[in-house]
Amino acid sequence: MRVAIVHDWLYVLGGAERVLADIMKCYPDADVFTLFNALSDEDQKKIGIRNVRTSFLHRFPKIAKIHRFLLPLMPLAIEQFDFSEYDLVISSSYAVAKGVLTGPNQVHVAYVHSPMRYAWDLQHEYLRQSNMERGLKSALVRMLLGRIRIWDVRTAHGPDLMLANSAFVARRIRKIYGREAPVLNPPVEIAPFREKKPTGDYFFAASRLVPYKNIHLIVEAISRAPELKLVVAGTGPEEARLKAMAGPNVEFRGFVSDAEMRDLMAGARAFIFAAEEDFGIVPVEAQAEGTPVLAFGRGGALETVRGHGPRRTGLFFDEPTPDSILECVQRFIREEHLFDWRVCREHAERFSSGRFRASIEQHVAQTAADVAASYPNLPASLRRYAADRLGTSQKAAE
Repeated sequence: MRVAIVHDWLYVLGGAERVLADIMKCYPDADVFTLFNALSDEDQKKIGIRNVRTSFLHRFPKIAKIHRFLLPLMPLAIEQFDFSEYDLVISSSYAVAKGVLTGPNQVHVAYVHSPMRYAWDLQHEYLRQSNMERGLKSALVRMLLGRIRIWDVRTAHGPDLMLANSAFVARRIRKIYGREAPVLNPPVEIAPFREKKPTGDYFFAASRLVPYKNIHLIVEAISRAPELKLVVAGTGPEEARLKAMAGPNVEFRGFVSDAEMRDLMAGARAFIFAAEEDFGIVPVEAQAEGTPVLAFGRGGALETVRGHGPRRTGLFFDEPTPDSILECVQRFIREEHLFDWRVCREHAERFSSGRFRASIEQHVAQTAADVAASYPNLPASLRRYAADRLGTSQKAAE
């Protein structure tokens, strides 16, 4: 069976690239298609990529820095890939990858991290952050985003199956595309079990230091309470501003290795997460280290953190404000003795990579079987794949 995997673009190793890496483990001989590839050879090896095909956008100078300005060209670029020689196409999409052109003799499964948020429900926030709420430039951008929305909805009918990375994203898919999307949570690399490290005296936050991650709200909240301590890991364009606003009780560690990250998570009193994410892998990693999570009660955090009941793994704050965060931290301190690190670890294991791989193979095989049942011309390779995989994949997923 000939398999193609489509990913929007490759320039950092983030959550979407972790999903790509696990899909590659399921289909190690697949060819990868992407709009542009700015990853080093070492990072490509981490994902498992051997053969990458790029679009004409890859030839733009400094593409990794300017790619967001090339959004108008992305629908055209993704449609230029020729998949006529492939039986199975799997797209990993948070922008345009799900819009690839496939034919009736191919099966296309789209794993949707999110519909394009800056073109849909985050359009107004995007315009505010870009200082384009008014004027001619604003009108042109709004017109462009409107055209992209039309393209986005039109191409949403192409995949035979659309998978959502969370119930939050499934709800957005239903509202935007009018499609039902089964939920398959992203894989989280659960580190090998070890006894919980002694808890330190600090709270912990880790993220790329960009505005929408809301690290500034966490820094401001803890800075108001000098008796508390916050450790922040990560780098990004907000780093200088965050350091300038932070109190003496906030420590910045910059980039840390995976081992250092794990130790910092394990030793923290709690991990603080203030972003509204479609899923959010880092809070799961913190729970895997036995650390409770204090999260903004919106988006994917409601699915990855258990904030109520006797087996809680964290608490939620209602508003993305320093006051709400600080109130949540103080509530946690009063109830800290009620949290059990073993419960946090057990909850995190629900999101393991092994479960993801078994589930996505089952979804692909079942989709091929469903198409074959109503379309007799489906290639024999896909029919054999469905027959071979369904039984074993079902048992592994269970």
